[in-house]
Amino acid sequence: MRGVFADSAQFALPGARARLRGLALARGAALSRRKFGARPIGWQMFRQGSGVSDPGSSGKRGVMSTITEAIDVDVPIRVVYDQWTQFESFPQFMEGVREIRQLDDTHVHWVIDVAGQVREFDATITEQHPDERVAWTSDSGPNHAGVITFHRLDDEKTRVTAQMDVDPDGFVENVADKLGVLGHRVKTDMKKFKEFIEHRGHETGGWRGEVDRPIP
Repeated sequence: MRGVFADSAQFALPGARARLRGLALARGAALSRRKFGARPIGWQMFRQGSGVSDPGSSGKRGVMSTITEAIDVDVPIRVVYDQWTQFESFPQFMEGVREIRQLDDTHVHWVIDVAGQVREFDATITEQHPDERVAWTSDSGPNHAGVITFHRLDDEKTRVTAQMDVDPDGFVENVADKLGVLGHRVKTDMKKFKEFIEHRGHETGGWRGEVDRPIP
């Protein structure tokens, strides 16, 4: 029977051939959806590669906005990076960070206060390479993800760049310029980190382990 239908298709009228092609394409798309799921494969690869979380992955949906801030620190790159791995020290220089608990090498719990509104969330470290980068994504609470990169400028100077993708509505309510509030907070925290580590001159601790990027 398969051979009969194949031969018939060769002599079908143009309109019939078009309908047959349409049916074949529809069947292929349905099989693809069953195999890979409804979300585009490209988004999953982007998410895994950059640490950016899927707004619909935890039932939360919102417009994601990007915040980018960079600052030059007059401290060697190893000291700067090692200090950044000490998450539980963040309340010492990050405004509004009440507490951070390191649950294990790749999981942390945050308690923050933004414009008088307390938020708690868990986050996963999705990628970490000494003196290069630390990337994370939220597992609960406000929907966000980000990456901190470290660039050696010379033996005594390091550029630290923060890029965060956030849903402002998840962090701040009843404030007109929500993204502006968050952007100002990130800028202020970067300056306070610079002051903190330059004043100390050395790190409070450090973790030099590797966390590889998840495989899509």
